[in-house]
Parts: sequence; structure tokens; C-alpha cells
Amino acid sequence: MSGRPVSAALPRPLRAGCGLVAGLAALVVVVLGVVYAGRGEPGRADRWIVPPTADSVRPPWRRVALAMDYLGEPAGALMLVAAVVTGCLLLRRPRAAVLVVAGAAATVGAATLLKHLVGRTIHGEGNLSYPSGHTAFLTALALALALPEAGRLGLGRTAGTSLVLAAALAAGAAMGWAQVALGAHYPTDALGGWCTALVVAPATAWLVDRVADRTAGGRTAGRQAEGRTDSGPADRR
Repeated sequence: MSGRPVSAALPRPLRAGCGLVAGLAALVVVVLGVVYAGRGEPGRADRWIVPPTADSVRPPWRRVALAMDYLGEPAGALMLVAAVVTGCLLLRRPRAAVLVVAGAAATVGAATLLKHLVGRTIHGEGNLSYPSGHTAFLTALALALALPEAGRLGLGRTAGTSLVLAAALAAGAAMGWAQVALGAHYPTDALGGWCTALVVAPATAWLVDRVADRTAGGRTAGRQAEGRTDSGPADRR
């Protein structure tokens, strides 16, 4: 054992702030889901943000949008997650590595479930759009990195929450722009995906900490019990 403290996946000073943000994000997800349930056209907010075209971006920004979109596709997402996990392990941040995998998987799973529950479509039947899984994935990945990093830097509630939200906003805005620009999602789909990650990723981080702390506590108790057992004969002598 190195004796070094393990960075929490969800630092204690950030729990209240992340809980409040998650509650508000969950409300947004539900409201948008109810408003656009079963619909197959852009809403008023979507039309106000961007004209509903199949493809509203041109070179060279189209290549940037396609590159961003690829990061949310299965092959690109797997490569990105593998690279980030490898970096976390090389830096000896095991909880961050676990959170990257668990947080991304849980968020994408939640987004997929919501798509089938809401039933909103784009470009015809069968193309479920709400919420955006691509946006949810990249936002969750950013949160999985920012949450432990805020704890490692020793940031307080305000500074730490600001860092986490800034990272989530940057990732969500980048992927959301790509999805809307390529005509793959409505703007409200991207907002729903972003909010989905804000709900699921911190909850997953809390769960990772709970499991890891219980496992570590069980191992410590086991070592202490073994120590008492080993010292018994010596005490009798």
C-alpha cells in the first residue's frame, strides 16, 4: 500500500451542488420529454435557434462536425474511452477510470431508454431523436474527468462546481452543435442529452465511491482481523 489518498469520483464538497444541478437537469429532461413526446418535427424553440434543414454546415466546419460526430459513434466512442481510461490508469487514478466507463455506459443507456419512452423522431419514423445520445456521451465523459479532478485539486464547492459545469458545457456545446449542424438532432434534443448526463454521471460517480469505499473498508477489516489472529500465539507465549 502506498498510503496515498485516493481521489473520490464525486468529491464531498461538490455533492450538494451537483445534486441541485442534477435535480434541475432532471426537471428539464422530463418537461422536454413530455412536450415533444411522439412528435416528428422541430418545435418553436428549435426553429428559433436554427432553421430546420437536413445539413446546415459547410466546409471546412463540416469536417469538424463530422469528426465530432464520429466520437459519438460506437467505434469512435470505444477508442476515445479506451484512450481516456489508459491515461487515468497511467496517472494512477483508478476511480476516474471506472467512472469513465460506468458513467458513459449508464448515461448512454439512460438516453437510449428515454428515446424509446419519448418517441420523438427526426427525418421520418424510426429515427428516434430525443435525447441526443452523442451529446449525452461526450458530456458524461467530460464530467467523469472533471469531477475527480476538482477533488484532486482541492477545489471548494463554488470553484469545483464551476469547473465541472464549464467542462460539461464545453463538451455538450461542441457535440450538440455538431449534431444540430449535421441535421442529426433538433437543438432541444441536444439540450436533453446534456441534461441527461448532468443527472446520470454524478449519480454514477457517487455509486462508484460507495462501492469502492465499502470494498476498501472490507479489506481493511480483513487485514486487521488477520493481524489479530497472527498475534494471538505470540501473546500467549
